[in-house]
Amino acid sequence: MTKFINNVNKYLSELKIKQTYLCMITGIDKNKMSRLLTGAQEESGSDMEIIARGLGKNVEFFLADTINIPQAGTSAVKKIAFYAGEPSEKQEQIAMQLIELMENIDEVMSAKVRFENIARG
Repeated sequence: MTKFINNVNKYLSELKIKQTYLCMITGIDKNKMSRLLTGAQEESGSDMEIIARGLGKNVEFFLADTINIPQAGTSAVKKIAFYAGEPSEKQEQIAMQLIELMENIDEVMSAKVRFENIARG
């Protein structure tokens, strides 16, 4: 296996990122991804770029002799966990909006019922 694939596998393992998730975020077929991650198929430059970008990194990160993998629990308490590395500012804003929505879901659902009743009445 290449250094790139060894480091990707280490990153996936340390952060407990499933191969299925990696396929989903990269668009790489699960059979091809399996062959790439086991070393049965050599990765192309394009494959490396897609995988690295999907994990929120650049190719050079996975080509380094040692990679710095963030440890769980080192983020701020209210920070949303993303499997593909640190969230961008926009991703973090969306995540916070989703948390706010989830915290207020009862209000949202009851408002929906009220609007439906008004529409019928």
